[in-house]
Amino acid sequence: MRNHIPFTKMEGLGNDYVYVNGFEVNLPDPASVARAISDRHFGVGSDGLVLILPSAVADVRMRMFNSDGSEAEMCGNASRCVGKYVYEHGLVIKPVIRLETKAGIKVLHLIFEHDEVVGARVDMGEPELAAGRIPVQTGLDAALPQEHEHVINKTRMIDGQAWEITAVSMGNPHAVTFVDDVDALNLPQLGAAFEHHSFFPKRVNTEFVQKLSPSHVRMRVWERGAGETLACGTGACATVVACVLTGQCERRVRVDLLGGSLDIEWNEKDNHVYMTGAARTVFDGIYHFTEDCKP
Repeated sequence: MRNHIPFTKMEGLGNDYVYVNGFEVNLPDPASVARAISDRHFGVGSDGLVLILPSAVADVRMRMFNSDGSEAEMCGNASRCVGKYVYEHGLVIKPVIRLETKAGIKVLHLIFEHDEVVGARVDMGEPELAAGRIPVQTGLDAALPQEHEHVINKTRMIDGQAWEITAVSMGNPHAVTFVDDVDALNLPQLGAAFEHHSFFPKRVNTEFVQKLSPSHVRMRVWERGAGETLACGTGACATVVACVLTGQCERRVRVDLLGGSLDIEWNEKDNHVYMTGAARTVFDGIYHFTEDCKP
């Protein structure tokens, strides 16, 4: 049995994952591998594990596991890194790449400097606002089926405080709330309270957003299964959708995160959200498993 795997550490705005080439390596239990390899003391250290796999419906497929082993539907920052990886490793030699995810097919337009892929503009698709599909519990209007209700600036008590929440899915569930100062938040306490609240039956990623101007916001994010991360691409997209729905911002917004900035556009013509940001390779390596975690 294989007791080691080659990997590539990559990051998009500090949202770092361990990437494994699934064209060459088979991991029967990726959840346990994700927990072991993500450990920042005894493993490589990351926000999770990304498997790059063959696809029957697109150019390539991505599976993404959080650091706690739970599988997520989609990760915007990881999608850009997958685009960089497959192009530079010769798996897909095209400047526009179709990526299969559990949240559907995403289209990556690679950004080059000379011969190096330095980022991508990603068509993240249409945002989902129907509560039953995010999912988020409503109970706001008994006359309407839950799946047709929207949660936009609705007040909920979480951690003993009243929060105005806008719920959006970008293939994974997000709760967006606006605050005066993102630096003043006790995010470990608040983020965990949001993630595990009964309002969110499949847990939730939470974006705490500070408006700087109609085209510029700051954001801190708590990701389900990973805790606070330096950036979240789907979260930045959900944030801009929430900004527009609540009248806070325009449809093109610069989103500043702890790890850097993303440019997000919610296009009025096709209703798709577009995310533009960087992708970077940190290092390649070989991970050796301990006896209690075999791939």
